[in-house]
Amino acid sequence: MAPPPDSRTDTAFLARCIDQARGVETADLVIRDTRFLNVVTGEVARGDIAVCGDRIVGTYESYRGAREVDGRDLVCVPGFIDTHVHCESTLVSPLEFDRCVLPRGTTTAICDPHEMCNVLGATGLDYFTRAAEATALDLRVQLSSCVPATDLETAAARLGAADLLAFRDHPKVIGLAEFMNVPGLLHKDPEVLEKLAAFQGGHIDGHAPLLSGHDLNAYLACGVKNCHETTSYDEAMEKLRKGMQLLIREGTVSKDVDALTPALTAETSSFCGFCTDDRNPLDIAEEGHLDHVIRKAIANGAPMAHVYRAATWSAATGFGLHDRGLIAPGKRADIVLLGDLETCDVQGVISAGRVVTPDLFAGRRAPDPVGLDSVKLDPVTADVFAAPASGPTGPVIGVQAGRIVTEHLRESLPYRDGLRHADPARDILKVCVLARHGVNNNIGRGFVKGFGLREGALASSVGHDSHNICVVGACDADMAVAVNRLIALGGGFVAVRDGQVVGELALPMAGLMSLDPFERVRDKLEALRAAVRGMGCGLPEPFLQLAFLPLPVIPHLKITDKGLVDVDRFELIAA
Repeated sequence: MAPPPDSRTDTAFLARCIDQARGVETADLVIRDTRFLNVVTGEVARGDIAVCGDRIVGTYESYRGAREVDGRDLVCVPGFIDTHVHCESTLVSPLEFDRCVLPRGTTTAICDPHEMCNVLGATGLDYFTRAAEATALDLRVQLSSCVPATDLETAAARLGAADLLAFRDHPKVIGLAEFMNVPGLLHKDPEVLEKLAAFQGGHIDGHAPLLSGHDLNAYLACGVKNCHETTSYDEAMEKLRKGMQLLIREGTVSKDVDALTPALTAETSSFCGFCTDDRNPLDIAEEGHLDHVIRKAIANGAPMAHVYRAATWSAATGFGLHDRGLIAPGKRADIVLLGDLETCDVQGVISAGRVVTPDLFAGRRAPDPVGLDSVKLDPVTADVFAAPASGPTGPVIGVQAGRIVTEHLRESLPYRDGLRHADPARDILKVCVLARHGVNNNIGRGFVKGFGLREGALASSVGHDSHNICVVGACDADMAVAVNRLIALGGGFVAVRDGQVVGELALPMAGLMSLDPFERVRDKLEALRAAVRGMGCGLPEPFLQLAFLPLPVIPHLKITDKGLVDVDRFELIAA
């Protein structure tokens, strides 16, 4: 079922709003005798909440409704807004993402489909705008600004300013998505400046890990509004002082709430928001979505009313969504019914005036899946993973659980016949990235520390941002088996041990998303996680950790199909 049509220019609807607000006419929906959090004043008030169509028309007063919800034992808050999410990273389609998170209180999500766009180009934008028209929650789309993200990897597509402008006026589009090419901006790359110029005066999302000083000033001077890549208190405070909205992230791999909670205060909450960025269905099922983020921030000591303000009104305001974020007359009727404020115990959800039940999702019309033939790679043999080097000592990527920032290490490894080899006993494995878009046959080779695998291999077609195949392993033969199984699946995750596949998840849509319901994906992820744990890996989310190794816009050392990337110098280096 699609969201109700925009009724702001419908005079008959406005007349109904007036009569229902004044109590002359029975309201369409009333939450009776409830408590609700006023995120303007911070008070918890008591009264009825009246709704006409998709709009709140009454608070604090008494109303009668055609449909009534008993709110005596509940407390209501505005619907939660995920300010930055890649639906693809939930591993399910946008409509399954909708069904997964809306019952948990996320009534608005602002997505950047740049994962799919790096594989499919404008086809990805078209797919997401059509999906956004069908979701029950309000899914808004940002136009992917960095396709490809850099020239240090091979993507399947390129989106220029003209490609993005074709979508700018779509009713579901907010603006330009996270601008990751910071070096391109600072060096005044003409293509970068053309994109930024095209969206001046509109919304431009940021992506500026560790950026500070004069360079941060230059970045903000180009109209960038926010950043979700902040990982420390000092970094957060500099960005807030310079007028940048702070989007506090808690995803599956990147978990920043603990570090950033001290930055969320009564003074700053109007300039903060929350996001998940990349969060899989297993974590959503076990912990929650934005409800989990809110719970965690409150448990960490952030002022409760200001946590809810950041998750609702502040988030909405930062993106120009002035019709929501408050329980107040005239605002969109996105309401979360809680059993308890402190624990964000979601008991019910109202989305655009509709009570969220399974029936709400039944009538939606999903767009046909796209990108079902995106893995264009011939089967490989073990010898392609040989890692030539001039000696035993060289760069090694250091992985840290729960962080996408990696270390730039130097380690000595077993060295024979001009080749470096993995050393599983010291937790140093081989990592390779294989181009999979049919553009070339590149293979980047390197080593990584921190996965804990004693044996076997893991392979993934999810590899931010160009989504080539990334494989890590203790054994070249197992790496070949894993990659070849991935090719046969059309993309996904694969775990191999002693030449046998011990776990897998097929992601055939662009090599990024399953065609299955989120419950089935959750169950398969659980089985896959157990299989990998049995191989000695102690990382909570090894496949998503693997997916970030090819991301050459996050410090410090990464790997793409073109080789090792020193992100601090933004250049390829010898392995």
